[in-house]
Amino acid sequence: MKALCFALFACAFNLLIGYGGLLSFGHAAYLGSAGYVTAHAAKVWGWPPELAILAGVAGAAALGLVIGALAIRRQGIYFAMITLALAQMLYFFCLQAPFTGGEDGIQSVPRGLLFGLVDLRNTLTMYFTVLAIFLAGFLLIYRTIHSPFGQVLKAIRENEPGRSRSATGPTSTS
Repeated sequence: MKALCFALFACAFNLLIGYGGLLSFGHAAYLGSAGYVTAHAAKVWGWPPELAILAGVAGAAALGLVIGALAIRRQGIYFAMITLALAQMLYFFCLQAPFTGGEDGIQSVPRGLLFGLVDLRNTLTMYFTVLAIFLAGFLLIYRTIHSPFGQVLKAIRENEPGRSRSATGPTSTS
């Protein structure tokens, strides 16, 4: 299950750097924040798994909006460094915040019933649920890459300002 989660994480990272051309060192901040929000919603607030997962996704999306608004104005190494700095700030905040459990993390998160039908307390059922989520995410990324939007991402990566000018050399108007 952990391998599938990290494989989906790697697929998302491949989409970002391989097709978008953006080197982000803060990519793990979204995975961690989604995990903390999901675990907190399930354990402390007693939310069912589907709502806790949606809360985690919403939390990571909100964090992405904030970090993205600050980082997207930078290019190259500056983009990578600002994402690293913001991710480290979030890491140290989560390490010291009382609701995250510090270095131990949030323990004993209940699994519950997914949609009131699927018993996630059974390890085999949990595995196949994680596998289904991985396959859905992988297919979504695959479809995105092979869509017109994916072609635009590749074109933006290949035609980044600075690369196109240096490849053609200086131009003369005289």
